[in-house]
Amino acid sequence: MRLVLLPITTLVLSRSVRSFVPIRRSNRFSLATAFPRAFRSNMTPTPDPSASATSSEEDPYIWLEEVESEASLNFAKAANEKCLEALGDPVKSGTGTYDKVLAVLESDDRIPHAGKYGEDDDGNEVLTNFWKDSKNPKGIWRKTIMSSYRKENPEWTTILDIDALAEEDGISWVWKGSTALPRGRDPFSNNGKKTTRTLLSLSRGGSDAIHVKEFDFLTGEFVTEDPFILPEAKSRVNWKSRDVAIVGSDFGPDSLTDSGYPRQIREWVRGTNIEDAPVVFEGDKKDVSVGAYISDDRHHGGGIYEIRYRSVTFYTSKKWMRKVKYEHLLAPDDPMREGVEEPGEFVEVDIQDDADSYVIGNMILVSLRSDWEPVPGGKTYKQGSTIYTDIEKFLEKGKEACNYQTLFEPTERTALEYWSILKDYVVLSVMDNVKTRYEFYKIVDGGTSLKLVAADEESLIRASGVRPVDSTSSNKFWFTTSGYTQPSTLYLADANKVEKQEYVPDIYIEEELKSLPSQYDSTDLETSQMVAISDDGTEVPYFIVKKKDTVLNGNTPTLLYGYGGFEISLGPKYIATVGRSWLERGGAYVEANIRGGGEFGPSWHQAALKANRNKSYEDFSSVAKHLISQNICKPSTLAARGGSNGGLLMGNMYTMYPDLFGAIHCAVPLLDMKRYHTLLAGASWMAEFGDPDTEDWDQFLNKYSPYHTIDADREIYPPMIVTTSTRDDRVHPAHARKMVKKLWDMGEGKNWPIYYYENIEGGHGGAADAKQSAFMTALAYDFMWDTLTRNIKKD
Repeated sequence: MRLVLLPITTLVLSRSVRSFVPIRRSNRFSLATAFPRAFRSNMTPTPDPSASATSSEEDPYIWLEEVESEASLNFAKAANEKCLEALGDPVKSGTGTYDKVLAVLESDDRIPHAGKYGEDDDGNEVLTNFWKDSKNPKGIWRKTIMSSYRKENPEWTTILDIDALAEEDGISWVWKGSTALPRGRDPFSNNGKKTTRTLLSLSRGGSDAIHVKEFDFLTGEFVTEDPFILPEAKSRVNWKSRDVAIVGSDFGPDSLTDSGYPRQIREWVRGTNIEDAPVVFEGDKKDVSVGAYISDDRHHGGGIYEIRYRSVTFYTSKKWMRKVKYEHLLAPDDPMREGVEEPGEFVEVDIQDDADSYVIGNMILVSLRSDWEPVPGGKTYKQGSTIYTDIEKFLEKGKEACNYQTLFEPTERTALEYWSILKDYVVLSVMDNVKTRYEFYKIVDGGTSLKLVAADEESLIRASGVRPVDSTSSNKFWFTTSGYTQPSTLYLADANKVEKQEYVPDIYIEEELKSLPSQYDSTDLETSQMVAISDDGTEVPYFIVKKKDTVLNGNTPTLLYGYGGFEISLGPKYIATVGRSWLERGGAYVEANIRGGGEFGPSWHQAALKANRNKSYEDFSSVAKHLISQNICKPSTLAARGGSNGGLLMGNMYTMYPDLFGAIHCAVPLLDMKRYHTLLAGASWMAEFGDPDTEDWDQFLNKYSPYHTIDADREIYPPMIVTTSTRDDRVHPAHARKMVKKLWDMGEGKNWPIYYYENIEGGHGGAADAKQSAFMTALAYDFMWDTLTRNIKKD
């Protein structure tokens, strides 16, 4: 599992839940009694002296890298006060933005997306949902049954109240999800029908580091007898069987990679101490992380495979597999293992390091990030393709002995976004010029082949998601649709329908379950797709939402959002907070599909890696210039916004193209590209950006490190607000702190208006609950809107 630099947007009310890993409690354990002191001490990060080789003479602001030092926190608190004095407290502001955004975030008018957690004693499908509202700002985990869920107002039963848990523990818990014990590997599941156990993940203040606690789903209590429980760490935990867990965590010296993620995998048998669990797999210190899991595809006619992997870089990995029997998943002393022959040796999956592999039935699917010729002298499969072959033959006889079939082959403007696996079908979501269409493949011939049975002919400007209700036993799926101005609608759909009738788009829909009412007035809004031409002639598409009668005089306050990294795509989605904070005021909202993203597959992403990162920045600036050329806006009425990797984008817009923008919001950003790899998870992103300890720094990294490219001779920079979170343990808050302090010092006496706000909680998302999120959103949007509208009056 890799933690990417996620785009920071406002609330996306309609985003489909493509995989569901999300509650009454008592009988809880304290970490003090669950773990010996020596082991717990290893959970606390210790500064690495070698990572601080930069001296205070070279970087006078390095002291701000001490996250919770008195000096750093005093800086943050003073900066926060200074920011609110200058911009005003959004809670008390007369704009009403805070109240409008909070109303959206806490509204009951949201779709309660649910996931199946087995069946109850009466055979009803049990569904769970995690829900936040004004009464439950930290949220409740709750359940209902399918027949109730289909009603307008389902009857919910609370499983776990996170607010109550946080109050009792005195810890600002943030829900991070639940990993259920697979029913097919649980002897107490009533033949695979019931979900009995799950591992809950909770973090302090929203950080990536989590506490893991085992929960009894049937009793609604934390497990008290020999539970699986882990203290705070960036742990990776998967079930092997009911009494065996596969764990990667901070086990002490040398157990983590340089990126701060697990380097060792242990098999932890219930009732034993985690520190005594044997190490079964290890990676290198320079790897991003290691992991292990079980692929159980017996419901598709396949087998059980034990899989281990090393994420060598962010985009390359090595994987090993072996076929096992159910008995091999049990504890070594389990009576069911008596007389069962030990499994064979692990076999390395012989594919390119930058490819991904998956198991469906008796097939191994390979997704390619570069061209591949598996059989010497045979066919070369294109970058971005997904192919498949017989898995046992592949592992036993090698890739050269196999015959391959193509599931998907991209064109210049198409890419495979994702697939969703049902009991008898695989549904492909294909992006065609950043619009969506679906293809349905049936799993045939005993799970050895995939047959195309239906496909959309046209692509639509909408966000839509396909998520199985229960891929082990059903072809039904949750289908969600939305657009920039169209609220989300959730349907129950059935893939069986694509073969029973003549195919037309959305024929698979069975019934509409839930629909979101409009959260803002979009009556006079229109959405269109436009194209800008980048510096090297590349066509860069973008979406714009604006009023139909917009006067093209350059005076429309326009907000341009971008990301451009890690093969993450932007596209149509209903963002109610943008509607409330920007569109209702009469502004235009724009999303740019720049290189570095995944809108057109791996090639679009790879075009902006490392030395070519400038392509992302050229693309974004070209969209800005195109908007200006169309008289939609002018530099003084154009704002830019981005977070995380998009924060790096904003930093470079600030230093490279300061005359293009009237205001900038730079959220939870990377900015110091000289030291990013020494801060928190930064080392894991060197495959994206480059290695500053090599010639990469002199050749290209120094050119797009905003912290190092501030022009001291420049008299004017555009107004910018920089926001971050103290508790962000993915992108270090020092990036934002150091940049702002340096700008303040260098810009003294100049027209460099810089504002800074650091949320003390919130993790990489920047906020831990709805009130914090509404505060941060209103602060940024009011700043941008007020700045641009003042500029209109000046002009």
